[in-house]
Amino acid sequence: MTTPLRDPREVIREEPLMHAPILAAVADQPLTIAGIAERLGRPTQEVVYWVMGMRRYGLLVEGPEADDDGFFTFQSTGKEA
Repeated sequence: MTTPLRDPREVIREEPLMHAPILAAVADQPLTIAGIAERLGRPTQEVVYWVMGMRRYGLLVEGPEADDDGFFTFQSTGKEA
């Protein structure tokens, strides 16, 4: 069973609320978007919005190389949300 898609505007509005949980998820090790979604128990398609927003504002940075499946990991830049 798949999760129904929510309105993207609703998902984007939640981004500031998701900064702390996402930063906590990547605190111990860099994770892919799928890994972050799994840790948070949230749909991957929503985590993409949040991670890309956090990357844009300098809170997250992607790792230098993709994993074996072609996905990049993300880690905190140490900048406060």
